[in-house]
Parts: sequence; structure tokens; C-alpha cells
Amino acid sequence: MSLRNVAIIAHVDHGKTTLVDQLFRQSGTFRDNQRVEERAMDSNDLEKERGITILAKCTSVEWDDHAGHKTRINIVDTPGHADFGGEVERILSMVDGVILLVDASEGAMPQTKFVTGKALALGLRPIVVVNKVDRPDERIQEVLDEVFDLFVSLEATDEQLDFPVLYASGRNGYANEDPSLREGTLAPLFEKIVEHVPPPSADPDGPFKFLVTLLDRDNFLGRILTGLIFSGSVKTNQQIHALDNDGNVVETGRASKILTFRGLERVPTDEAQAGDIISIAGLTHTTVSNTICDPDVTEPLHAQPIDPPTLSMRFAVNDSPMAGREGTKVTSRMIRDRLFREAESNVAIKVTEAADRDSYEVAGRGELQLGVLIETMRREGFELGISRPRVLFGEDESGKKTEPYETVIIDVDEEYSGTVVEKMAIRKAELTDMRPSGGGKTRITFSAPSRGMIGYHGEFLSDTRGTGIMNRLFEKYGPHKGNIEGRKNGVLISNGSGEANSYALGPLEERGILFVGHGEALYEGMIVGENAKPDDLEVNPMKAKQLTNFRASGGKDDAIRLTPPKKMTLEQAIAYIDDDEMVEVTPKSIRLRKRYLDPHERKRASRAKQAA
Repeated sequence: MSLRNVAIIAHVDHGKTTLVDQLFRQSGTFRDNQRVEERAMDSNDLEKERGITILAKCTSVEWDDHAGHKTRINIVDTPGHADFGGEVERILSMVDGVILLVDASEGAMPQTKFVTGKALALGLRPIVVVNKVDRPDERIQEVLDEVFDLFVSLEATDEQLDFPVLYASGRNGYANEDPSLREGTLAPLFEKIVEHVPPPSADPDGPFKFLVTLLDRDNFLGRILTGLIFSGSVKTNQQIHALDNDGNVVETGRASKILTFRGLERVPTDEAQAGDIISIAGLTHTTVSNTICDPDVTEPLHAQPIDPPTLSMRFAVNDSPMAGREGTKVTSRMIRDRLFREAESNVAIKVTEAADRDSYEVAGRGELQLGVLIETMRREGFELGISRPRVLFGEDESGKKTEPYETVIIDVDEEYSGTVVEKMAIRKAELTDMRPSGGGKTRITFSAPSRGMIGYHGEFLSDTRGTGIMNRLFEKYGPHKGNIEGRKNGVLISNGSGEANSYALGPLEERGILFVGHGEALYEGMIVGENAKPDDLEVNPMKAKQLTNFRASGGKDDAIRLTPPKKMTLEQAIAYIDDDEMVEVTPKSIRLRKRYLDPHERKRASRAKQAA
């Protein structure tokens, strides 16, 4: 049986996981009567809810062509969002070809550029699949031109520019070389993979060498290390050792379990050959980018370098008066173990312990990546206090301060383009390109400091009435842009503990926007709303009406009608807070609070900051 290793890369929501579902069905991986969930590869709850791929996953299908030749195709479903780029870089070293999926209407987008650039730099030859050709607003020819221009801008070779094209609908399960056809099966895609993607170039006769690219845990098997066998073969219980990038021995052990991918399952096997993507269990310290090999091998395999983290947040023990009421994991030791376990399997995240040992600095690629980690932890029962994200600064050769920049590509209706350009200018972004993209929309490209983009997304959606699309991509470290204006409005802070009362909340609505409703539990220092003015204001949202036997002069008491409070998602809350504020995250609640709950401590901290 011949073998092919291929990765599917695409922008968020361009349909790659749906396409893999159809590949499963048409290759016979699933029985005809088998009940299978939609988007089977998105196994994680957050992935299903958000409709995005967060974790890279391996799977395989067997394709039997008409001549009776069988080919096993290992498929890697890669994350589309640049925040999860740490996954992408490692995975591409396992495959020999890529399927680039682009939407027939939206075309090549920033995350497509990010992953495709990595793939082309490794010399991989792409197969371009224009997906969703049945959309009424398809513009197939323009999209193909965009893809070609993208490849040229990424310095693709002549061989890479001579790419085959298929026109497909993943949802309806067909792919054709003729853009006008709207029927058929995915057989042309299977045939194109077998014909266009070369078999693995691994050496079957050399000593066993295996590069770890993914790591996860199993309650029974312990660490499961996934990667590609570059040479030789491995048998169950074979003696092996692991080397780091410098050639130092990390540990010695045995391959207690060898697992291969069959559909969505991991299946144990006695032996695996060169060129196959497998998982190995039995080692306890080996991690991503280590080389597992025969004990007599001393040279490690080259591991792909990973772009540095650009953003960090402080994860602290929840010390609010309501701590421990809703979560089951509240101690610093539990938080520490969970964060270091995450950093072990996700190399794009770095965790450092603060001096007070009650908080941890967690650095990652972006707000979405860290937001997903916090959401995962809160669902596991953790309670946390989260600080405002801050960018990680650097220094150039001359010792000057540098900061991370992002390429920001915005698609908006023409009527909103002026507002967007104005708001981005306030955030020190430079306009690099502006062109009409059809249908009354404009595509605007900026080079912006990451610092200025924190918290802008919600405001952007309001400015464009929810019609704008923003995509961000790490660009470079560039010169520090100086002070960037933050949130203009102050907040309303509760001056005591108790339950919010509608009698008190009614008059507070005139002061700004409320975040809490009647009957909600509050504590001193908790943020209950946004002030319409720039200063913070301490208020009493618990004040109840005095019960006396005096009637209101109008003959009846006015009924208080409150506007529904503004409820923030986790990402919105993290983006909203200021430097002296925190988000309290529990399994049931997301609350905003001041870092120092006591007003006197807040004043002392403010004076100390001004003096510094």
C-alpha cells in the first residue's frame, strides 16, 4: 500500500473540516448507517461552539482507485487562526504536500497567507481547492488570480506556481476540474492527491528517527507523542532515547505503545515504518521538537523554529470576596500545575511564576489564544483573576525599544471606511493599501502596533454596524510608537457589598451603561458599569427604598423600568479592562473589578504610579 501525507490549510470558516467529513464518508471510513457528528474533526467543545479549529489533529483515509491500487492518505487538519500558529509550523514538517482551500467568494485571506507562507518556505507544492463554488456570490476567476498573486508575493518557485486547481463544494461532497459542474464526488480530489503529492522521502533502511510535533496526554498511557518517522522502523517495547535540539539526551526508555491513525481512531500496532505519522507512548519527559531515535543515534533532526509570543497576561488566584463559591479549583498550586501542563503541550505559550508565587505571567500569540485557554480552564472548574493583556517589548541592535506589529486587513462597506481609517490612525496604525473589493465593499490594509489593537474589535463591530470583517496577522518587531490612548470612559465602582437593587440602579442608568442587573451579588471594588465621563465614580447600587407610610405625591409610586444590563463575553471583558483592573473568571460568572478593592489602597497605588 502506498502512502501520502498531506495537510489541509485554509482561513477560519472556509470549510476545511466539513470537507474532511466528506472525505471520510466517500472513502468508506464510516459505515453507511454509522451515526457521525458534523465536523467530526472538531472534537473539542470550544471548536464546535465557535466553528473554528484550535488543535491540529491527524487522521487517515484509505483510497482504492479503479485499478485496485490502495493508498493510505494521512491528513492533518490545521488551525486557520494565526493565534494558533504554533501548531501550524510544527505540523508542516510532517507532510509532503498541502491542500489550500479558499472560499469562492472571500478569496485568499490573512490566515491563508500566514500558513501558506510557511508551507511554501518548506518547499511544499500546493493543490488549490476553490470551495463553496455553489455560493450565489462566487467570483471564481478573481479568487484564482488572488491566489496566484499571493503565491508570487510569498516568493513561490515556478514549480509551486504551476499548481493544479479543483472546484469543490465540501458540504455537497463534490470536486471537479471544470468550474461549471455542480455535481459528482470527491474522487478527483483523491486522484489529485495521489498524483500530485510525492510519497514520503523517508529512508526505510536507516536507523529509527522520529520528530515529535504534537503532544497530548492520556489518563492510561501518559504522554502521547505524535510525529513523522523520518527513517527506519519502530516496534513495540523497542529501546529508544530522546534528544533535544542540541543533541543532549533527554531520557531513555521503551516504546510501550505505538498507535497509528485509522479514520478518527488511534489504533495500536506492533510495528510502524518510515514515512508514517504515528503516536508513541512510554516516555515521561520528552516534549515537542525533541527527536526520538535508536540509542546509537546522536544527531537530532532539525526542528522548525517557532515565532515568539507577543502578548502576556497575569493569571492570579481569585482573591475577591466571592472566591471559592462557584469553582472547585481555586488554589495557586492547582493553577500552577494546569498552566505548566498547558505550556508543556503548547509550545506557543510560555509560563513564568511571579515573585509573590500567587500569580503567573502567561505569554502567547494573541487575545484569542489566551482567551481559549482561560475559557477551557473555567470549564474545568478553575477560578482566576486575569489582568489586562500587555504586549512583550523587545530591543533592536542599537538598544532602542521595539514592539510587535500586525498586518490588519479590514473589509468594510464603503460608507464606514472613513470611520475605520480615523479610529486606526488614533491607534498609531499606518495605512498601507486601500482598494475596492466589489459589492460596495472596500479592503483596507494597515500595519499597526499590537498594543493599539487590544480591545478594538468590539468598537470596530459597533462602528461598522456588525458588517465589517477584521483579520490580524503578526508582521514584525518594529520601532516603539509611543503613548497610545486607551479607554476614554471611567467606570462605576460599587462602594459596598450586597445585592444590586433596581431602586438604586434606576438613577445610575443616567450616569452611563450598567453591567449588572437587579438582585446580582456585588462586593466593594466591583465594577458595575461604565461612566459616561472619563473619571471613575464610586456609587451605591444596593440602596433600597425606605419603607414608610407616606405615599408618593402623584398618587402612585413610579414603576422602575431598567434597560437590560450589558453582559460581556470573556474576550470582551479582557479587552475592556484597564491596567488597574482585573477580570474575575469562575465557572458560572465573569465579573469586572478593580485590582485593589479598598478605595484607600487604590488612591495609594494611583499616587505611587504618578510619582514614578
